[in-house]
Amino acid sequence: MSQSVAVFGAYGHTGRFVVTKLSERGFVPLLLGRDEGKLRALAESLEYRVASVDEPASLDRALTGTDAVINCAGPFASTAAPVIEAALRARIPYVDVAAEIEANVDTFTHFAERARTASVAVVPAMAFFGGLGDLLVTAAMGDWTSADEAHIAYGLSSWHPTAGTLAAGTVSRERRGGRRVRYTGGRLEYYVDEHDLPRMEWDFPEPLGRRSVFGEFTMTDVVTVPSHLVISEVRTYMTADAATGLAAGNAPVAIDALGRSAQTFTVDVIVRSGDTQRRVVASGQDIYAVSAPLAVEAVRRILTGQTRTSGVASAGEIFDAPDFLRALSPSISVEP
Repeated sequence: MSQSVAVFGAYGHTGRFVVTKLSERGFVPLLLGRDEGKLRALAESLEYRVASVDEPASLDRALTGTDAVINCAGPFASTAAPVIEAALRARIPYVDVAAEIEANVDTFTHFAERARTASVAVVPAMAFFGGLGDLLVTAAMGDWTSADEAHIAYGLSSWHPTAGTLAAGTVSRERRGGRRVRYTGGRLEYYVDEHDLPRMEWDFPEPLGRRSVFGEFTMTDVVTVPSHLVISEVRTYMTADAATGLAAGNAPVAIDALGRSAQTFTVDVIVRSGDTQRRVVASGQDIYAVSAPLAVEAVRRILTGQTRTSGVASAGEIFDAPDFLRALSPSISVEP
């Protein structure tokens, strides 16, 4: 019998990709959300249940009989904790696609002990930002037990954000109170800087090549990577063109039958220990679309026992990173 995986926020942009990928992988998606009209329109032959993070009983009813839940509904500052609570009550694995730094910090901080005691896997940021970077850094580390620096450069050809991305960004900015965030000296640091983000050149592998990037364009890798790897400095970068597109706020436009946009990406990861560097590069199409195979592969591995730990854990800690990355082909191409 096929296993049932609930998708909270199923009618959102990323949620739709996740529902499709679950069906392709032989799971039975159960569509969850607070808007019954949108659920009904998406469902076709699939089952749906109305649930709200403001009503814990509705989440309990929604998760009844399911084997796992994937949370695709942002802002995760509002949805992650209630859905994790419901997953713990149901004793089923929880995976989300959160890119919000503060929401992911909250998950590690507030649920680590409870999830470990319940032997329930809780994997936050199992998406393009956070999950993929963590897997790549972990794979690059190889047999190293520590490193001095990890650099994750995002070479996006463009960035047309979803409404969820924009809403999540607003919540994060409000929580930071105008401050910036970075991971330096072995800790997460909030700081005030009135200057523009530093701009520099980054030599991506061909065909992307040398591109202008913003330094200190901090993504949630600064939460996932240090959660299990001993690295003093974790720095992320974003191509300037993509950052400009994000600020413009134009929504993504589908160009193929899969619903993907024309956006392409290269994620260039370099880890350094002393005078030695190791590098891993990933590439693909549409950062929202590739979050689906990441999240679904995570659920598949959890349900088949291909994990290294339980409780709250990032992708690189709970899974065999090189093997996981190989499993993402052809959605994501990875080159050492």
